[in-house]
Amino acid sequence: MGEIVLKGVTKSFGAVSVIPPLDLTIANGEFVVFVGPSGCGKSTLLRLIAGLEDVSSGVIEIDGKDATAIPPAHRGLAMVFQSYALYPHMTVRNNIAFPLKMARLDKATIDRKVEAAAGVLNLTPYLDRRPGQLSGGQRQRVAIGRAIVREPAAFLFDEPLSNLDAALRVNMRIEISELHSSLATTMIYVTHDQVEAMTMADKIVVLNAGRIEQVGSPLELYSRPRNRFVAGFIGSPRMNFIDGTAAGEDGAATIGVRPEHLALSTTGGRWCGTVTVSEHLGSDTFVYVQADGVGTLVARAGGEFPVHHGDRVWLTPQPGKLHRFDAEGMAIAGTGQDRAGAAAAVGASNPRGSE
Repeated sequence: MGEIVLKGVTKSFGAVSVIPPLDLTIANGEFVVFVGPSGCGKSTLLRLIAGLEDVSSGVIEIDGKDATAIPPAHRGLAMVFQSYALYPHMTVRNNIAFPLKMARLDKATIDRKVEAAAGVLNLTPYLDRRPGQLSGGQRQRVAIGRAIVREPAAFLFDEPLSNLDAALRVNMRIEISELHSSLATTMIYVTHDQVEAMTMADKIVVLNAGRIEQVGSPLELYSRPRNRFVAGFIGSPRMNFIDGTAAGEDGAATIGVRPEHLALSTTGGRWCGTVTVSEHLGSDTFVYVQADGVGTLVARAGGEFPVHHGDRVWLTPQPGKLHRFDAEGMAIAGTGQDRAGAAAAVGASNPRGSE
């Protein structure tokens, strides 16, 4: 079991409130990602769950029991930090076995658990090496192995991949996702990288200044953001935002459209503009356009789209893909994919753009 429930949890440092009253339920076996910009409170929230920080008020329940005042070592949770925190003088075997030895388990049990964890993490050939003889990815797997042998109710990951290079991050994302599938244990994962959140999570919790802006599956947050903050944070490149008046959208302070939902053309369309930058990434090209009367827009095109700095192009939003936000930044009901035909109506107001 690994259900974690937060009820009215707050955290303040002196007079500074970093976590306003917050409620959240994490179901047993879920892979939940806390995501948000630096300073949004995601690591603090994880440390509150782990017991490494005391809550200022509220209740934390683990498997139906009030764990608010329980010391970290007795909460049945295992935490993997950004730094590997391995003992450099110990072998991989002894690093993984350390928490079991501290718990005074017998040697046979320790050996069995270490071998099993090493097998899951493909560390068996490295059990007699020391951390200095391993790559960054291997060392992170050792840290995860040390958590696995404890058989926790939930794993807590605090930006575990930030010290790895880009290729290793991709590999470790896959390995941690596969680990979750094989163990079927609750995992809470903190990151500022929304790509990690989108590719790994069953459920994403978007945080901003300690508040939960939205909770949902990756596709729910991507397709139906609750507000402009979520819309702009989830997705890479970020969503384009256009003043509602400039876009011809009555009743909306702002409209949003994702780069892949803007069709590019050299012959005609809704908004005309000048190409400032084109990023050719192989399979995709991201085209930055200074649109007349609208501002800078980013469109996603095929990898071989023939465009260069200074070219004049037209951009047209796809029907049903516009997101509308009010003056407070909240999504207006019936926007996004539910608003079929809205983009077509906008396009009809000026089908050829203007020079």
